[in-house]
Amino acid sequence: MSRIGVQPIAIPDGVTVSIESGNVSVKGPKGELEQKYDPAITIEENDGVLTVKRSSESKDHRSKHGLVRALLANMVNNCANGYSKELEIQGVGYRAAMKGKNIELSVGYSHPVLIEPPAGVTIECPQPTQVIISGADKQAVGEIAARIRKTRPPEPYKGKGIRYKDEYVQRKVGKRA
Repeated sequence: MSRIGVQPIAIPDGVTVSIESGNVSVKGPKGELEQKYDPAITIEENDGVLTVKRSSESKDHRSKHGLVRALLANMVNNCANGYSKELEIQGVGYRAAMKGKNIELSVGYSHPVLIEPPAGVTIECPQPTQVIISGADKQAVGEIAARIRKTRPPEPYKGKGIRYKDEYVQRKVGKRA
């Protein structure tokens, strides 16, 4: 078995990993995550280090090996530290406000848009033009951030809309006389 690109995953303090046949669960201070994996891949835990191994060098097993290793590293990191995404709201009169756990967006429609986060994801709004989404599950955080952005994506002429914090919106020139 080649060891190219295979890196062991260190388990930080306060994080516990339990490995069962075809299922791995990680529990930490920020949350608990579970993931199923292919039986051709084996996960071993020795002295606070996780090692992912594959049964053969076939293309399918190599790709699944990399996927399982990346998912496992994200699970361990996010259960220890959490994961967050930031959104910016730009436009005159565009703003966000918290209604309990939900977020209410006023983004140019005739009605406010109310978005409810899934379990394990928290939304905070420190300023009316800034939204921070955080949680242990990277997929759920990214999904709710995309749903919020989808309510009013940034438009290319004036740049109004909801965008990710580091997103660059390429501007277009308007009509010319």
